[in-house]
Amino acid sequence: MNQPAPKISFVGKLRARLQRAALRIAPGGPVDDSLLEDLETQLLQSDVGMDTTRAVMEELRTRVRTARIHNAAELRTTLQEILSALLEPVSRPLVIDTNHQPFVILAVGVNGVGKTTSIGKLAQRFKSANLSVMLAAGDTFRAAAVEQLQTWGARLNVPVIAQAGGADPAAVVHDAWQAAKSRGCHVLIVDTAGRLHTQGNLMDELKKIRRVLARLDPSAPHECLLVLDAGTGQNALRQIQQFHAAVSVTGLAPTKLDGTAKGGILIAAAQRFGIPIRYIGIGEQPEDLEIFDAGAFASALVGTAEGVSS
Repeated sequence: MNQPAPKISFVGKLRARLQRAALRIAPGGPVDDSLLEDLETQLLQSDVGMDTTRAVMEELRTRVRTARIHNAAELRTTLQEILSALLEPVSRPLVIDTNHQPFVILAVGVNGVGKTTSIGKLAQRFKSANLSVMLAAGDTFRAAAVEQLQTWGARLNVPVIAQAGGADPAAVVHDAWQAAKSRGCHVLIVDTAGRLHTQGNLMDELKKIRRVLARLDPSAPHECLLVLDAGTGQNALRQIQQFHAAVSVTGLAPTKLDGTAKGGILIAAAQRFGIPIRYIGIGEQPEDLEIFDAGAFASALVGTAEGVSS
């Protein structure tokens, strides 16, 4: 009789996804300047960024001296502790406050980051937590986005509020909030047009959506979730800066960590902006949108003794 495949833990999946990005610390060699310089180069190549890399290496070198670290295993553990400490302040899961009904999540981000797919995965996660969900197809700029959201809605048996292509996104959001309120939905997730952070007119549209929501509920949106492609490297920092200036981002959801993403951009974002990282996308399956865990991520990024995750 065939046995079901064992369920892989989140840490195990994350290590597998970040395998190509894991920092290599060769076992057996001395902890000397050459090894530390190589590690510094790897951090830079992993999109950690110059300022953050400098801070990490300064702390690591201090600990090497004071704690008398002489082997790779101790160095790996120490580096993991440093990275985890940098990430811990932003490791804050999204909490749905049911005192706000509907609890409005405004999902924003540029084209191609996996925003609409992430919305579908979030809807499934919330439904599994016995929360009623409604989706708003606010991306009226791209017809396929509405259809994609409706496909997710049909798959999950979640209502989707949409209008004809080219409709005013703010009007769609207004109708969706009214529908969610009247039906007693716990969560309303609003999709928005995938916009370049350099396009001022589209940013203005996003601000309009926020104003409309605020008129309906002064506390809405309760979460402004920026979905990022972790593979875009330092460009992701520019996206965070621009979106945060426009709509006050309250949470991040980096995706595509199963591809060519190096992962270090999360560390750079944590130190520079301090915005909570709510979720990370580590695969195509709905369950591959995971709550961010600082310790697990640092462990996966540092890797195993051979530098290749098992």
